[in-house]
Amino acid sequence: MTLSTELRPPRLRAADLLPVATGGLRTRRARLLLSILGIAIGISAIVAVLGITRSSQADLLARLDRLGTNLMTVFNGSNLSGREVPLPATAALTIRHTEGVEAVAPTAELDGIGVYRSDLIPPQITGGLSVRAADSSLVPTLRGATLVGKHLDEMIGGYPVTVLGHAAAKTLGIADLSGTPRVWIGGRWYTVIGILRPLELAAEIDRSALIGFPSAARDFGHNGRPSRIYVRSRTERTQAVSELLARAANPRSPHEVAVSRPSDALTARLEVADSATALFVGLGAVALLVGGVGIANVMIVSVLERRAEIGLRRALGAARRHVAAQFILESLLLGFAGGVVGVLAGAVITCVVAAGRGWQVLIPPEALGGGLVTAVAIGTLSGIYPAMRAASVPPTEALRTS
Repeated sequence: MTLSTELRPPRLRAADLLPVATGGLRTRRARLLLSILGIAIGISAIVAVLGITRSSQADLLARLDRLGTNLMTVFNGSNLSGREVPLPATAALTIRHTEGVEAVAPTAELDGIGVYRSDLIPPQITGGLSVRAADSSLVPTLRGATLVGKHLDEMIGGYPVTVLGHAAAKTLGIADLSGTPRVWIGGRWYTVIGILRPLELAAEIDRSALIGFPSAARDFGHNGRPSRIYVRSRTERTQAVSELLARAANPRSPHEVAVSRPSDALTARLEVADSATALFVGLGAVALLVGGVGIANVMIVSVLERRAEIGLRRALGAARRHVAAQFILESLLLGFAGGVVGVLAGAVITCVVAAGRGWQVLIPPEALGGGLVTAVAIGTLSGIYPAMRAASVPPTEALRTS
């Protein structure tokens, strides 16, 4: 019988590597929690920012779909000297005949006329409210609705009645029509017959008291010229109609007509949200980098503290790659744990914010998966230098200096 004297290279099974790598983590729990927290803060910030932004954008896009991007406004422009030029009295009629236009609603702000809850309030205290002439086409064109009561129509437009915008009614302290409320408009009492729901694309209507054009002409001498016209076009023709509106409103001087699209403000908010997202994701990345540096620092301190353990394992036959693998796995586990905590925290923050604002919760899958992968990668990279340093410790020196 012969005995083999061949030396086999030492091996470390994967099943043995995990308990060896977690041994240091289990004995230093406070340091473990702080290391995890550093990664978790960065990951949670990135996930929360992306989740909140996506939820907000989804809500904004849903509102755009509901309100439509095909609403435009035509209003008084200015001439070369900068003086405001009123729209022609025929502007609404000529716009209505423009190809692609579906609905037109003329309105006119009555300058110097205020709306008050009492006739004892000084005229100069307007509360930011205005009085506008309108007709039955306004609410359908804006896709609005009344909260209570009804809107103006041709049958009652000549009577001293008014419909309040949502903000105007709130400012005047009128929540419903019980008791037949009245308001003081230009030295006359007007009966409130309706209150509108909020109009997101027409904030000026929200803060107005609306009366019929016949009432405006009879009581305040209004000349019939509109100061703002709301135009709803076919969606596929919006851009073309927008380019035609100035000439349609005032064929002689189209440069004296101003045209805008209220939905552009909501679209601009999407662009601002994208810019803010990039900024906050960058801040999250900085926090993540700081967390990675923290893990590297913790691992280096761990190597210095465990020189005796490293020397003993090397003396018992552990190869350098085994020691390196131990510390890299330890660092990887720190990154993984921080990633899991960060992803969960970011998801919870997104849900809380979205629920508080009535948004649909949308968290990009790439934020969840990418956050976890990034945390693991940061943890692994942070452990490479400490692992190399641990692997290079001579066993005799480690045992002698321990």
